[in-house]
Amino acid sequence: MRYLHTMVRVTDLDASLHFYSTLFGLTETRRYENEKGRFTLVFLAAGEDVEASRSSGAPSLELTYNWDPEEYTGGRNFGHLAYEVDDIYAICQKLMDNGITINRPPRDGHMAFVRSPDGISIEILQKGANLDPAEPWASMPNTGAW
Repeated sequence: MRYLHTMVRVTDLDASLHFYSTLFGLTETRRYENEKGRFTLVFLAAGEDVEASRSSGAPSLELTYNWDPEEYTGGRNFGHLAYEVDDIYAICQKLMDNGITINRPPRDGHMAFVRSPDGISIEILQKGANLDPAEPWASMPNTGAW
């Protein structure tokens, strides 16, 4: 057995790709458009997983965009995606500078939570040892739900 991918449905493919790729740093490894089924699948991988994703298809995040508008509910009961990063403060600052709310700031230098444009909860974990507590994160309150 091997892990393949996690699928999340998105309502605005451009906004989702801006979030997951431009802001969050994932790389598109493949795309599948199905005109008959009226959907697009976009597979994304974290930097250290790009080669494996391209060669074997895993591990990946699959964004499913249905061309006919639908309203999705249940993002919270999905749970969350989790990614390890080299510098949690840098990625949180980049996201915040681009209008993304840091729902659970990395006060401990180890863990933060944000949400995608479709409300998918994403856990960001510091690779290796926790970073030393630093402002503005150390005193920043939680916002919303994650």
